[in-house]
Amino acid sequence: MAGVRQGSTAKTTGVPAAGHVIYSLQGTLLEACSCKVLCPCWIGEDPDTGTCDAVVAYHFDRGAINGIDVSGLNMVGVAKIPGNILTPKSWKLLVLVDERASDEQLSAIVDAYSGKFGGPLADMAQLIGEVLAVERAPISHEVRGGAGTLKVGDAISAEMEPYRSRDGDITTLRDSIFSNIPGSPAYVSKATHHTVNLPKYGMVWSFEGRNAIQGDYSITYTGQ
Repeated sequence: MAGVRQGSTAKTTGVPAAGHVIYSLQGTLLEACSCKVLCPCWIGEDPDTGTCDAVVAYHFDRGAINGIDVSGLNMVGVAKIPGNILTPKSWKLLVLVDERASDEQLSAIVDAYSGKFGGPLADMAQLIGEVLAVERAPISHEVRGGAGTLKVGDAISAEMEPYRSRDGDITTLRDSIFSNIPGSPAYVSKATHHTVNLPKYGMVWSFEGRNAIQGDYSITYTGQ
């Protein structure tokens, strides 16, 4: 797979005791999918075409997981969702972790987002039925002036711009039944282009003018 490299085996981090900060993550979300704007998945309805092909990308401006600093790193999930997004264990997911991550950082990120440490990330992880692979990749995740750009080697590319009110304020989605950034507002956006070329995993698609979601998030879980 061009631009994406197989990750090395990393030692699994231990499950921390409750009562202290297990993970605290702040950063930005970039998401693009095959649904029309606005993606019905976020309000619990079925995807526009019956299935949803999506890229969900996180940048950690600041973050620690079980005491391991992950600040400045990125993670991308490439998902094939066969029906309603809320169906437990229905997603097929490829996990791509920033090539700059150490083995310890990679394990911490994967463990947290796979639900091992509990909390809101574990709630989301219940939707995943199969993890196809975990690999390292060069990931560029940028948000400037409200516009998001995502690039993963030569395998993934997307550019998105949020919708705005008449006064120029970013249009937000709040209190939705589903969210990739629980507790934070999502910014309703459109991707001018969204391309994935991962034939090894049966993930090849290209869309223009389809749904995108952006967001600034802060997720903290203490295990209490």
